[in-house]
Amino acid sequence: MNLLRDTLTALGAPRRLIPILLVSLPLCAAQSSLSRDPLALPLGVLMCLAFATLAPYLWRRFTPRGPPLRALLQVLAYGTCGLILVGLLGWALPRLLGVGATFLTGRESLIVSLALFWVGGWGLGRDIDFEQGLARERARADALAREAERAQLLAVRAHLDPHFLFNTLNAIAEWCREDGAVAEAAVLRLSSMLRTILAGVHEPTWSLARELDLCRDLFELHRVRDPSRLRYQLTGDPAAAAALVPPMILLPLAENAIKHGVAAGHDGLTRLDVRAHEAHVEITLRNPGPYLGPRLGGEGLRMVHRRLALAYDGRAQLTLSADGESTLTELTLPRSAPHLST
Repeated sequence: MNLLRDTLTALGAPRRLIPILLVSLPLCAAQSSLSRDPLALPLGVLMCLAFATLAPYLWRRFTPRGPPLRALLQVLAYGTCGLILVGLLGWALPRLLGVGATFLTGRESLIVSLALFWVGGWGLGRDIDFEQGLARERARADALAREAERAQLLAVRAHLDPHFLFNTLNAIAEWCREDGAVAEAAVLRLSSMLRTILAGVHEPTWSLARELDLCRDLFELHRVRDPSRLRYQLTGDPAAAAALVPPMILLPLAENAIKHGVAAGHDGLTRLDVRAHEAHVEITLRNPGPYLGPRLGGEGLRMVHRRLALAYDGRAQLTLSADGESTLTELTLPRSAPHLST
């Protein structure tokens, strides 16, 4: 019953229902106009209805699968069912009801009806199976892509610049001897940041406010190492802070801004701004140092582009450009929540 219900639902789609009607209506009209018996039209409607619904169902029921012998038996079963159904509706039922000769029940017409049954059921049944198979494969591919994206998200835990982490840990070791308070602050800041990253790996989405807090932690951690070098400003629109975003979507951008900005010897203000609009959120990140184009071997931006494509189906935009002696990163995200599986 589930297969029959599924077949009838698929046949109700306009792309199938309209061609079925375009074939059935002229046949019923010809049955009515070329036959004298008053039961000719109801019989024609019944034949067309049975052929259009049962033929694709029977093909799907007996779809050839498995070894050649089994597949041959399934094809024969389908053909036998068609022969029996055409014989019942086009030959036995008219004689049982006393219906005279009609357009669809003539000898030649029954041969054509049988051919239409076999070919039509085969075409419609295969079309339904192909469509549903394609939908399943697309869902499977989408799920695999999101699983791969989740694996990439797991790798974000190790995406922070290893040299930066090692240098920070070495500096903390020195501060433990020289300035315990600074060392303690650095350890707490680093542990808070890593704890947030670990939590984000297991969350499908979180608020933009948490994302901004993570970026702030990253900036502050750099300031602990060298307070005089890094100057930053982070401004957020309260209306945008509640927007849901993929976890750690800004972290690689903030890290690049530092790595290719002040850490590369460029002096200036690193600024992160968030603005809310009616349908989207606009995020701009400006760091000192001219933009020199994509860097060979850089995986951070490539991963961000991939995650945005999966999360927003092309509705998010990320661009990097030169703005004088600064690099401008612009990210536009829809206000609607991203796919939960990213």
